[in-house]
Amino acid sequence: MNKQLFDYANRQYQLRDYPTALIAFTECLQDASAPLAPGETGLLYHQIGNCLIKLNNPTEAIQAYTQASADPQYAAISTVECNLGMAYASLRDYEHAVRCFRLSVEEGGNETPYKAYMGMGNALMKLGKTAEAGVAFREAALDEANPDVTKALLNLGLCFMALDRPLDAVASYESALPFEMKPATKNKLYANLGQAYVAAGKMTEAVGAFEEALRDKTYFLSDAASVDYQRAIGVVAQGQADATQMLPVADVSGLDVAADGMPIGDGFAGAQDPFYYDDLPQDENFPGYLGMYDNATDGQDHFFNSTDKEIEQWSKGIAKKDRKRRNVGLKIAVAFIVVVILAAAALVFAYTQGYGYPTQEMVAKELFADPSAAADSLFSGATSPENAKTMTEFVAADPDARVDGVNRSMTESEVFVTATTDEGGQVTYRVSMVRDLASWKISNVELYFASQS
Repeated sequence: MNKQLFDYANRQYQLRDYPTALIAFTECLQDASAPLAPGETGLLYHQIGNCLIKLNNPTEAIQAYTQASADPQYAAISTVECNLGMAYASLRDYEHAVRCFRLSVEEGGNETPYKAYMGMGNALMKLGKTAEAGVAFREAALDEANPDVTKALLNLGLCFMALDRPLDAVASYESALPFEMKPATKNKLYANLGQAYVAAGKMTEAVGAFEEALRDKTYFLSDAASVDYQRAIGVVAQGQADATQMLPVADVSGLDVAADGMPIGDGFAGAQDPFYYDDLPQDENFPGYLGMYDNATDGQDHFFNSTDKEIEQWSKGIAKKDRKRRNVGLKIAVAFIVVVILAAAALVFAYTQGYGYPTQEMVAKELFADPSAAADSLFSGATSPENAKTMTEFVAADPDARVDGVNRSMTESEVFVTATTDEGGQVTYRVSMVRDLASWKISNVELYFASQS
């Protein structure tokens, strides 16, 4: 490898001159006068991918990272796979993202698996695989290399809430409280804890959590959290310390931490990168590597120039965090066992409540997107092709048709849809569906009028 050109590329990368760094790394890769040693092909493609990420070009970055991962002599494959996962996730290709994150944690030598586990959990949440996402967030929280377990614990709490396990969500949120975090994050944590308490019927504790969230007067509750706060205040005012039974968790969308947790593809709060990714590790053979850490100067000079007393205080702080982390791990391990046990039960429960995949809403949307081209697969086996054609002929094509409501049961459902005609009028339909294993099929489509309700 042309070491001089490589070091120049590193310096430009450190200076955030990513276009120049990209050109230099590419020239280094193509320099026939300096043959590449084993592993250096993966190294250069890795850095080319990082430059492309910095330039907000995840599609080409995926191609570069794929080339890097194909080099069997490259030692940082786990990092490359994690970066690949983030790149796929930024393009909303969550299936490929999960596969890459899994490869990242399965590869040997991954010193920061929490990054892959966090990305995996986010992608699984996008895919609706809540229980699996919870497992990933739990692993991220248990990783001793994780400098900020609060994000993992917040997301784990969200998973428990989505699985209708508010008491376990409470345990997860409470486990995060001892850790240092920004005031805004702690306010969000208390707001989420308040909602979990309400869902668990613990109204006194809920009022206390909400008041902590609002104490510094810089935080505003979401609409759903505000409703829960007022509900808790009302119960406590009536002299009831706790609700008589746990309240159903019907809507987790109002929780103050979005289901993404750490947003994928849209940027972390306060972060400069388009999404989370790793730069290269240090390597004594290439001194320029250290300069490729964006945060290389964040506190390093201070650390290396610290007095013995400062280092001792720093070590005590790390030891204290390690003790907290071990306690959190025990709590999480105990709390999360129920997810594994209940995963199958949750699927059965969802089936009995009328849920499936594709959902009733998805089937209805597909019908109205292009009724004339509606596939026979949308209709139940008991519906003849002639009847299906007759039903679709009077359906107004509207890709933006609005689903007004769904009446669900285990075997039959009704979807009410309002479509806009070419003339600008609105027509409401009742789409009847029947269960077909895990999915739903259309059995009838008819006009619906309010007087019929």
